[in-house]
Amino acid sequence: MHTHDERLTRMVLTAMHDRLAMDPVPLDRPGDVAALTAALSGLITAEGADPHHVMSLWSDVLAPHVMSSDAANFLAFIPAAPTKAALLFDMLVSGSSIQGISALEAAGAIAAENQVLRFLADLAGLPQGAGGVFVSGGSAGNLSALTVARDVGRHRRGIGRGSLTRIAVSDQAHSSIHNALSILDMEALLVPTEDHRLTGPALARALDADPDPASVVAVVATAGTTNAGIIDELGTITEVTRARQLWLHVDGAYGGGGLLAPSVRPQYAGLEHADSFIVDPHKWLFAPYDCAALLYREPRLAKAVHTQDASYLDVIHAEGDEWNPSDLAYHLTRRARGLPLWFSLAVNGTDAYARAVEASIELAAWTARHIAAQPHLRLLREPTLGVVLFERLGWEPADYDRWSSELLEEQVALVTSTKWEGRTVGRLAFLHPRTPHALVEEILARMA
Repeated sequence: MHTHDERLTRMVLTAMHDRLAMDPVPLDRPGDVAALTAALSGLITAEGADPHHVMSLWSDVLAPHVMSSDAANFLAFIPAAPTKAALLFDMLVSGSSIQGISALEAAGAIAAENQVLRFLADLAGLPQGAGGVFVSGGSAGNLSALTVARDVGRHRRGIGRGSLTRIAVSDQAHSSIHNALSILDMEALLVPTEDHRLTGPALARALDADPDPASVVAVVATAGTTNAGIIDELGTITEVTRARQLWLHVDGAYGGGGLLAPSVRPQYAGLEHADSFIVDPHKWLFAPYDCAALLYREPRLAKAVHTQDASYLDVIHAEGDEWNPSDLAYHLTRRARGLPLWFSLAVNGTDAYARAVEASIELAAWTARHIAAQPHLRLLREPTLGVVLFERLGWEPADYDRWSSELLEEQVALVTSTKWEGRTVGRLAFLHPRTPHALVEEILARMA
């Protein structure tokens, strides 16, 4: 098992080459799990199977039922569009078996990851001392950051373990925020939004009206909601959090990539005052799954919370002022998942990234204008980033389901409906810079 097999290597590399060369990337289809499980029956045996047979099962049976979120016509949820350079380097990272825990084991990898984290911190306007770590996704980043916010807030407020500790969140906060609070045994102070956007005045009113404001230790703002791409009013929110000594965490898992776009960059004003911030490169920064950047204004605070102590780990905590990636989130073991982004940024340059992000924003704006010109369609709000919400007049939920199913069956696109202010509506999420205008026209024409 641990001897180089030239034929096996060539087979896998050829399959990877063929996948990378696909243009366009196929959308593919959902599959029946029971049928696919039956097709795999008996594959894993004591003796092992012929690798060509296993690869054929993957290529011919399984892969066609794994939908490609990097397809230019994948317009549901939040898509992905990793660069070819990032995908290639991700293969090298996997083949190198890098354990990205500490500087002792992976100083080279960590230096490269830290260069990207510094780039992201500069985009956000965070100070020179800021730093962080790459984790698996927004949920992991939010949980890790809110753990630090809880412990720092308790210390500031003199709140003991077991006492009520809360975090102020908007009614538009991502589901992972509420999940993190449940895991951390914390409660939410739910702040109503104004036009689905959290503002400083709304936050101040909620705190002033609350009978126990001292139990609130932090605030979560969103830089690009998943459903509509809305950026909270970060500037006025930071005025409140700084005046009341509240930790500010900004969830930019999707929308943080917009920092690269000059057309929307002013809307992130105030982010520079955040205590913690996340952005998922596997979304709008064109990296492969799974990759989220978690940044702290003062990494030492996270290190005090997350560093794991064990006798066999003493050796990795002897680097003086250096911090290890394992000290900055709830994890210990981690792959060096920031390296594909590092390689792609270095190879393609940041200007190319900015153009790719702007392409999504421009397509969303064009789509909004196209929808507004159709008498049977109604634009629900002007898009801020790359998400467009609209409705087909007279349609019921079943009509949206039929529209979505037919488009997928014909491999035109994957589009899904969502809920907006209590009713079912259409939603298009643009991220791939090569999604054509003609495709959008065809999708909308199917609603005539």
